[in-house]
Amino acid sequence: MATETDYYEQLQVDRGCDGATLKSAYRKLAMKYHPDKNPGDEAAEARFKSISEAYEVLKDPQKRAAYDQYGHAAFTNGGGNNAGGGGFSGTGFNDIGDIFETIFGGGGGGGFGGQQQQRGPARGADLRYDMEISLEDAFHGKQTEIEIDVSASCDACDGSGAEPGTGVNTCTTCHGHGKVRVQQGFFVVERTCTSCQGRGEVIESPCHVCYGEGRVDKPQTLEVEIPAGVDSGTRIRLSGKGEAGARGAPTGDLYIFIHLARHGIFEREGTTLFTRAPISFSVAALGGEIVIPGLDGSKHEIRIPPGIQSGKQIRQRGAGMPVLRGRGHGDMVVQIEVETPTKLSTRQKELLREFQETETGDESPNSSGFFSKIKEAWDGLAD
Repeated sequence: MATETDYYEQLQVDRGCDGATLKSAYRKLAMKYHPDKNPGDEAAEARFKSISEAYEVLKDPQKRAAYDQYGHAAFTNGGGNNAGGGGFSGTGFNDIGDIFETIFGGGGGGGFGGQQQQRGPARGADLRYDMEISLEDAFHGKQTEIEIDVSASCDACDGSGAEPGTGVNTCTTCHGHGKVRVQQGFFVVERTCTSCQGRGEVIESPCHVCYGEGRVDKPQTLEVEIPAGVDSGTRIRLSGKGEAGARGAPTGDLYIFIHLARHGIFEREGTTLFTRAPISFSVAALGGEIVIPGLDGSKHEIRIPPGIQSGKQIRQRGAGMPVLRGRGHGDMVVQIEVETPTKLSTRQKELLREFQETETGDESPNSSGFFSKIKEAWDGLAD
Protein backbone atom coordinates (compact mmCIF):
# COMPACT_ATOMS: atom_id res chain seq x y z
CA MET A 1 0.00 0.00 0.00
CA ALA A 2 1.25 3.48 -0.82
CA THR A 3 -0.48 4.93 2.24
CA GLU A 4 -2.55 3.93 5.24
CA THR A 5 -4.58 7.14 5.25
CA ASP A 6 -8.34 6.57 5.03
CA TYR A 7 -9.41 6.42 1.39
CA TYR A 8 -12.45 8.61 1.99
CA GLU A 9 -10.28 11.25 3.69
CA GLN A 10 -7.86 11.17 0.75
CA LEU A 11 -10.70 11.96 -1.65
CA GLN A 12 -12.33 14.39 0.80
CA VAL A 13 -15.77 12.72 0.62
CA ASP A 14 -18.20 11.22 3.12
CA ARG A 15 -18.34 7.46 3.52
CA GLY A 16 -21.92 7.37 2.28
CA CYS A 17 -21.33 9.39 -0.91
CA ASP A 18 -22.62 8.10 -4.24
CA GLY A 19 -20.57 7.20 -7.30
CA ALA A 20 -21.06 10.55 -9.03
CA THR A 21 -19.81 12.49 -5.99
CA LEU A 22 -16.84 10.14 -5.69
CA LYS A 23 -15.94 10.57 -9.35
CA SER A 24 -16.25 14.36 -9.20
CA ALA A 25 -14.04 14.59 -6.11
CA TYR A 26 -11.39 12.37 -7.69
CA ARG A 27 -11.27 14.35 -10.92
CA LYS A 28 -10.93 17.61 -9.03
CA LEU A 29 -8.02 16.33 -6.94
CA ALA A 30 -6.39 14.52 -9.87
CA MET A 31 -6.38 17.70 -11.89
CA LYS A 32 -4.83 19.58 -8.99
CA TYR A 33 -2.03 17.09 -8.27
CA HIS A 34 -1.38 15.67 -11.75
CA PRO A 35 2.40 15.42 -12.41
CA ASP A 36 2.04 17.46 -15.60
CA LYS A 37 0.79 20.41 -13.58
CA ASN A 38 3.40 19.94 -10.87
CA PRO A 39 6.67 19.09 -12.66
CA GLY A 40 9.42 18.06 -10.27
CA ASP A 41 7.11 18.12 -7.24
CA GLU A 42 7.54 14.68 -5.65
CA ALA A 43 4.96 15.43 -2.96
CA ALA A 44 2.32 16.24 -5.57
CA GLU A 45 3.20 13.07 -7.49
CA ALA A 46 2.88 10.97 -4.34
CA ARG A 47 -0.45 12.63 -3.56
CA PHE A 48 -1.67 11.91 -7.10
CA LYS A 49 -0.76 8.24 -6.74
CA SER A 50 -2.47 7.95 -3.36
CA ILE A 51 -5.76 9.50 -4.50
CA SER A 52 -5.67 7.34 -7.64
CA GLU A 53 -5.22 4.25 -5.47
CA ALA A 54 -8.11 5.34 -3.24
CA TYR A 55 -10.40 5.96 -6.21
CA GLU A 56 -9.55 2.62 -7.84
CA VAL A 57 -10.78 0.85 -4.70
CA LEU A 58 -13.84 2.96 -3.87
CA LYS A 59 -15.26 3.14 -7.40
CA ASP A 60 -15.62 -0.65 -7.47
CA PRO A 61 -18.74 -1.67 -5.44
CA GLN A 62 -17.25 -4.99 -4.28
CA LYS A 63 -13.89 -3.52 -3.32
CA ARG A 64 -15.62 -0.61 -1.61
CA ALA A 65 -17.80 -2.97 0.42
CA ALA A 66 -14.73 -4.93 1.48
CA TYR A 67 -12.91 -1.74 2.42
CA ASP A 68 -15.90 -0.43 4.39
CA GLN A 69 -15.98 -3.64 6.41
CA TYR A 70 -12.28 -4.41 6.87
CA GLY A 71 -10.44 -1.21 5.95
CA HIS A 72 -6.93 -1.62 4.54
CA ALA A 73 -6.76 -5.13 5.99
CA ALA A 74 -9.04 -6.26 3.16
CA PHE A 75 -6.15 -5.80 0.73
CA THR A 76 -3.14 -6.79 2.83
CA ASN A 77 -1.19 -10.07 2.79
CA GLY A 78 -1.95 -10.39 -0.90
CA GLY A 79 1.22 -9.02 -2.48
CA GLY A 80 4.82 -9.92 -2.68
CA ASN A 81 6.49 -13.21 -3.48
CA ASN A 82 6.35 -15.87 -0.77
CA ALA A 83 4.77 -13.57 1.79
CA GLY A 84 4.03 -16.05 4.56
CA GLY A 85 4.44 -18.73 1.94
CA GLY A 86 6.77 -21.01 3.84
CA GLY A 87 8.77 -23.21 1.47
CA PHE A 88 8.20 -21.70 -1.98
CA SER A 89 11.50 -19.81 -2.27
CA GLY A 90 14.11 -21.05 -4.69
CA THR A 91 11.63 -23.03 -6.80
CA GLY A 92 12.23 -21.07 -9.97
CA PHE A 93 8.67 -19.69 -10.14
CA ASN A 94 7.93 -15.97 -10.15
CA ASP A 95 5.11 -16.22 -7.61
CA ILE A 96 2.64 -18.67 -6.09
CA GLY A 97 0.24 -18.02 -8.96
CA ASP A 98 2.78 -19.50 -11.39
CA ILE A 99 3.03 -22.64 -9.28
CA PHE A 100 -0.70 -23.28 -9.33
CA GLU A 101 -0.94 -22.47 -13.03
CA THR A 102 1.75 -25.09 -13.67
CA ILE A 103 0.13 -27.75 -11.45
CA PHE A 104 -3.47 -27.19 -12.61
CA GLY A 105 -2.86 -26.31 -16.26
CA GLY A 106 -3.38 -22.55 -16.05
CA GLY A 107 -1.53 -21.97 -19.31
CA GLY A 108 -4.48 -23.16 -21.38
CA GLY A 109 -7.19 -24.22 -18.98
CA GLY A 110 -7.98 -21.03 -17.16
CA GLY A 111 -6.24 -20.95 -13.78
CA PHE A 112 -6.71 -22.47 -10.35
CA GLY A 113 -9.92 -24.44 -9.93
CA GLY A 114 -10.54 -24.61 -13.66
CA GLN A 115 -11.96 -21.06 -13.86
CA GLN A 116 -10.66 -18.49 -16.31
CA GLN A 117 -8.98 -15.60 -14.57
CA GLN A 118 -9.85 -12.18 -15.89
CA ARG A 119 -6.76 -10.14 -16.55
CA GLY A 120 -6.53 -6.61 -17.75
CA PRO A 121 -9.29 -3.99 -17.87
CA ALA A 122 -12.88 -5.17 -17.69
CA ARG A 123 -15.38 -4.87 -20.53
CA GLY A 124 -17.49 -1.72 -20.53
CA ALA A 125 -20.89 -1.81 -18.86
CA ASP A 126 -24.09 -2.48 -20.78
CA LEU A 127 -26.46 0.49 -20.78
CA ARG A 128 -30.25 0.83 -20.85
CA TYR A 129 -32.32 3.42 -22.71
CA ASP A 130 -36.11 3.59 -22.31
CA MET A 131 -38.02 4.74 -25.39
CA GLU A 132 -41.75 5.47 -25.63
CA ILE A 133 -43.35 5.13 -29.06
CA SER A 134 -46.90 5.35 -30.40
CA LEU A 135 -48.97 2.32 -31.37
CA GLU A 136 -48.80 3.55 -34.98
CA ASP A 137 -44.99 3.47 -34.86
CA ALA A 138 -45.13 -0.04 -33.41
CA PHE A 139 -47.41 -1.07 -36.28
CA HIS A 140 -45.33 0.39 -39.12
CA GLY A 141 -41.85 0.40 -37.56
CA LYS A 142 -39.63 3.48 -37.75
CA GLN A 143 -36.10 4.80 -38.05
CA THR A 144 -35.24 7.29 -35.33
CA GLU A 145 -32.31 8.91 -33.54
CA ILE A 146 -31.49 9.12 -29.85
CA GLU A 147 -28.98 11.30 -28.02
CA ILE A 148 -27.16 9.92 -25.00
CA ASP A 149 -24.16 10.80 -22.84
CA VAL A 150 -21.92 7.77 -22.58
CA SER A 151 -18.32 6.96 -21.71
CA ALA A 152 -16.32 6.70 -24.92
CA SER A 153 -12.68 6.02 -25.68
CA CYS A 154 -10.41 8.94 -24.79
CA ASP A 155 -8.99 10.54 -27.93
CA ALA A 156 -5.98 12.06 -26.14
CA CYS A 157 -4.52 8.68 -25.16
CA ASP A 158 -6.36 6.54 -27.71
CA GLY A 159 -8.05 4.68 -24.85
CA SER A 160 -4.84 3.43 -23.24
CA GLY A 161 -5.13 5.62 -20.15
CA ALA A 162 -1.45 6.56 -20.43
CA GLU A 163 -0.11 10.00 -21.24
CA PRO A 164 1.11 10.10 -24.87
CA GLY A 165 4.79 9.16 -25.02
CA THR A 166 4.60 7.03 -21.87
CA GLY A 167 3.90 3.35 -21.53
CA VAL A 168 1.97 0.74 -19.62
CA ASN A 169 4.10 -1.72 -17.64
CA THR A 170 3.37 -5.19 -16.37
CA CYS A 171 2.64 -5.09 -12.65
CA THR A 172 5.73 -6.22 -10.71
CA THR A 173 3.65 -7.45 -7.76
CA CYS A 174 1.41 -9.95 -9.53
CA HIS A 175 3.49 -10.24 -12.73
CA GLY A 176 0.50 -9.45 -14.89
CA HIS A 177 -1.89 -11.97 -13.32
CA GLY A 178 -4.11 -9.39 -11.63
CA LYS A 179 -4.30 -11.67 -8.57
CA VAL A 180 -1.88 -12.87 -5.93
CA ARG A 181 -2.01 -16.06 -3.87
CA VAL A 182 -0.61 -16.69 -0.45
CA GLN A 183 -0.25 -20.09 1.19
CA GLN A 184 -1.19 -20.27 4.85
CA GLY A 185 -0.55 -23.82 6.04
CA PHE A 186 -2.62 -26.09 3.82
CA PHE A 187 -4.81 -23.24 2.59
CA VAL A 188 -4.27 -20.88 -0.31
CA VAL A 189 -5.86 -17.43 -0.25
CA GLU A 190 -6.31 -15.57 -3.53
CA ARG A 191 -6.82 -11.81 -3.58
CA THR A 192 -6.97 -9.06 -6.16
CA CYS A 193 -3.60 -7.40 -6.59
CA THR A 194 -3.73 -4.02 -4.86
CA SER A 195 -0.83 -2.60 -6.84
CA CYS A 196 -2.68 -2.76 -10.16
CA GLN A 197 -6.25 -3.25 -8.86
CA GLY A 198 -6.53 -6.55 -10.72
CA ARG A 199 -5.59 -5.19 -14.14
CA GLY A 200 -2.15 -6.77 -14.33
CA GLU A 201 -0.74 -3.49 -15.67
CA VAL A 202 0.44 -0.24 -14.18
CA ILE A 203 0.39 3.10 -15.98
CA GLU A 204 3.56 5.16 -15.65
CA SER A 205 1.93 8.55 -16.19
CA PRO A 206 -1.90 8.72 -16.36
CA CYS A 207 -3.47 10.70 -19.20
CA HIS A 208 -4.25 14.30 -18.21
CA VAL A 209 -7.65 14.15 -19.94
CA CYS A 210 -9.14 10.88 -18.66
CA TYR A 211 -6.87 10.52 -15.59
CA GLY A 212 -5.90 6.98 -16.48
CA GLU A 213 -9.40 5.69 -17.18
CA GLY A 214 -8.94 5.53 -20.95
CA ARG A 215 -12.47 6.89 -21.43
CA VAL A 216 -14.38 10.13 -21.07
CA ASP A 217 -18.06 11.07 -21.14
CA LYS A 218 -19.20 12.22 -24.59
CA PRO A 219 -22.61 13.02 -26.11
CA GLN A 220 -23.51 10.66 -28.95
CA THR A 221 -26.28 10.53 -31.54
CA LEU A 222 -27.29 7.01 -32.49
CA GLU A 223 -29.65 5.70 -35.16
CA VAL A 224 -32.19 3.15 -33.95
CA GLU A 225 -34.34 0.98 -36.20
CA ILE A 226 -37.66 0.03 -34.60
CA PRO A 227 -39.02 -3.09 -36.36
CA ALA A 228 -42.74 -3.41 -37.07
CA GLY A 229 -44.60 -5.39 -34.42
CA VAL A 230 -42.65 -4.35 -31.31
CA ASP A 231 -44.51 -4.32 -28.01
CA SER A 232 -43.95 -2.92 -24.54
CA GLY A 233 -40.98 -4.79 -23.08
CA THR A 234 -39.36 -5.48 -26.46
CA ARG A 235 -35.58 -5.06 -26.14
CA ILE A 236 -33.43 -3.84 -29.04
CA ARG A 237 -29.68 -4.44 -28.74
CA LEU A 238 -27.12 -2.04 -30.20
CA SER A 239 -23.89 -3.98 -30.07
CA GLY A 240 -20.82 -1.99 -29.03
CA LYS A 241 -22.79 1.18 -28.27
CA GLY A 242 -22.64 0.91 -24.48
CA GLU A 243 -20.00 2.19 -22.10
CA ALA A 244 -16.41 2.07 -23.32
CA GLY A 245 -14.16 -0.35 -21.47
CA ALA A 246 -11.38 1.07 -19.30
CA ARG A 247 -7.97 1.34 -20.95
CA GLY A 248 -8.96 -0.03 -24.32
CA ALA A 249 -11.12 -2.92 -23.10
CA PRO A 250 -14.14 -3.95 -25.24
CA THR A 251 -17.18 -1.69 -25.26
CA GLY A 252 -20.46 -2.79 -23.70
CA ASP A 253 -23.83 -2.90 -25.46
CA LEU A 254 -26.78 -0.51 -25.41
CA TYR A 255 -30.27 -1.96 -24.89
CA ILE A 256 -33.33 -0.01 -26.01
CA PHE A 257 -36.42 -0.93 -23.97
CA ILE A 258 -39.67 -0.15 -25.80
CA HIS A 259 -42.75 1.27 -24.07
CA LEU A 260 -46.02 1.85 -25.96
CA ALA A 261 -47.94 5.05 -25.32
CA ARG A 262 -51.65 4.76 -24.53
CA HIS A 263 -53.80 4.83 -27.68
CA GLY A 264 -57.08 6.68 -28.02
CA ILE A 265 -58.94 3.85 -29.78
CA PHE A 266 -57.14 0.54 -29.48
CA GLU A 267 -55.81 -1.64 -26.70
CA ARG A 268 -53.30 -4.30 -27.55
CA GLU A 269 -52.84 -7.87 -26.41
CA GLY A 270 -50.08 -9.61 -28.35
CA THR A 271 -50.92 -9.19 -32.03
CA THR A 272 -54.64 -8.62 -31.34
CA LEU A 273 -56.14 -5.13 -31.29
CA PHE A 274 -59.22 -4.51 -29.14
CA THR A 275 -61.65 -1.61 -29.38
CA ARG A 276 -65.15 -0.80 -28.11
CA ALA A 277 -67.78 0.50 -30.51
CA PRO A 278 -70.95 2.13 -29.10
CA ILE A 279 -73.97 1.80 -31.40
CA SER A 280 -77.53 3.10 -31.16
CA PHE A 281 -80.30 0.75 -30.07
CA SER A 282 -81.95 1.16 -33.48
CA VAL A 283 -78.83 -0.10 -35.26
CA ALA A 284 -78.58 -2.89 -32.70
CA ALA A 285 -82.18 -3.89 -33.44
CA LEU A 286 -82.22 -3.43 -37.19
CA GLY A 287 -78.57 -4.14 -38.02
CA GLY A 288 -76.22 -2.00 -40.10
CA GLU A 289 -72.57 -1.18 -40.64
CA ILE A 290 -69.94 0.83 -38.78
CA VAL A 291 -66.48 1.88 -39.99
CA ILE A 292 -63.35 1.49 -37.82
CA PRO A 293 -60.14 3.23 -39.00
CA GLY A 294 -57.23 0.76 -38.98
CA LEU A 295 -53.63 1.46 -38.02
CA ASP A 296 -52.70 0.63 -41.60
CA GLY A 297 -54.66 3.68 -42.80
CA SER A 298 -57.52 1.71 -44.31
CA LYS A 299 -61.18 1.76 -43.27
CA HIS A 300 -62.58 -1.49 -41.94
CA GLU A 301 -66.33 -1.97 -42.44
CA ILE A 302 -67.87 -3.93 -39.61
CA ARG A 303 -71.26 -5.53 -40.32
CA ILE A 304 -73.69 -5.37 -37.40
CA PRO A 305 -76.23 -8.24 -37.50
CA PRO A 306 -79.82 -7.44 -36.41
CA GLY A 307 -80.54 -8.06 -32.74
CA ILE A 308 -76.91 -7.81 -31.56
CA GLN A 309 -76.43 -7.48 -27.81
CA SER A 310 -73.99 -5.41 -25.73
CA GLY A 311 -70.73 -7.26 -25.12
CA LYS A 312 -70.83 -9.16 -28.39
CA GLN A 313 -67.39 -9.26 -30.04
CA ILE A 314 -66.89 -9.14 -33.79
CA ARG A 315 -63.53 -10.28 -35.15
CA GLN A 316 -61.91 -8.74 -38.22
CA ARG A 317 -59.28 -11.17 -39.47
CA GLY A 318 -55.82 -9.84 -40.36
CA ALA A 319 -56.50 -6.29 -39.19
CA GLY A 320 -54.36 -6.47 -36.06
CA MET A 321 -50.66 -5.96 -35.34
CA PRO A 322 -47.93 -7.42 -37.54
CA VAL A 323 -45.98 -10.38 -36.21
CA LEU A 324 -42.59 -9.18 -34.95
CA ARG A 325 -39.87 -10.38 -37.35
CA GLY A 326 -42.37 -12.75 -38.91
CA ARG A 327 -45.21 -12.87 -41.40
CA GLY A 328 -48.85 -11.99 -41.19
CA HIS A 329 -50.99 -9.92 -38.86
CA GLY A 330 -53.18 -10.58 -35.87
CA ASP A 331 -56.89 -9.74 -35.69
CA MET A 332 -58.95 -6.73 -34.71
CA VAL A 333 -61.70 -7.43 -32.17
CA VAL A 334 -64.56 -4.95 -31.91
CA GLN A 335 -66.73 -5.19 -28.80
CA ILE A 336 -70.24 -3.82 -29.30
CA GLU A 337 -71.82 -1.61 -26.66
CA VAL A 338 -75.49 -0.75 -27.24
CA GLU A 339 -76.13 2.79 -26.08
CA THR A 340 -79.46 3.69 -24.53
CA PRO A 341 -80.71 7.10 -25.74
CA THR A 342 -80.94 9.79 -23.06
CA LYS A 343 -82.26 12.78 -25.01
CA LEU A 344 -85.43 11.97 -26.97
CA SER A 345 -87.71 14.33 -28.85
CA THR A 346 -91.47 14.26 -28.30
CA ARG A 347 -91.99 12.42 -31.55
CA GLN A 348 -89.39 9.80 -30.67
CA LYS A 349 -91.04 9.19 -27.34
CA GLU A 350 -94.38 8.75 -29.07
CA LEU A 351 -92.90 6.21 -31.46
CA LEU A 352 -91.33 4.28 -28.61
CA ARG A 353 -94.64 4.19 -26.73
CA GLU A 354 -96.33 2.87 -29.86
CA PHE A 355 -93.63 0.21 -30.12
CA GLN A 356 -94.04 -0.62 -26.45
CA GLU A 357 -97.79 -1.16 -26.93
CA THR A 358 -97.11 -3.70 -29.67
CA GLU A 359 -94.53 -5.73 -27.69
CA THR A 360 -95.44 -9.36 -27.08
CA GLY A 361 -92.31 -10.46 -25.24
CA ASP A 362 -90.96 -12.39 -28.15
CA GLU A 363 -88.87 -9.38 -29.19
CA SER A 364 -86.72 -9.66 -26.03
CA PRO A 365 -86.63 -13.34 -25.03
CA ASN A 366 -83.92 -12.90 -22.42
CA SER A 367 -85.73 -10.20 -20.46
CA SER A 368 -89.13 -11.90 -20.69
CA GLY A 369 -87.60 -15.17 -19.53
CA PHE A 370 -85.86 -13.44 -16.64
CA PHE A 371 -89.04 -11.76 -15.39
CA SER A 372 -90.95 -15.03 -15.73
CA LYS A 373 -88.47 -16.60 -13.33
CA ILE A 374 -88.89 -13.66 -10.95
CA LYS A 375 -92.68 -14.14 -11.01
CA GLU A 376 -92.30 -17.85 -10.28
CA ALA A 377 -90.05 -17.07 -7.35
CA TRP A 378 -92.58 -14.64 -5.87
CA ASP A 379 -95.39 -17.13 -6.34
CA GLY A 380 -93.38 -19.71 -4.47
CA LEU A 381 -92.88 -17.33 -1.56
CA ALA A 382 -96.59 -16.52 -1.45
CA ASP A 383 -97.48 -20.22 -1.13
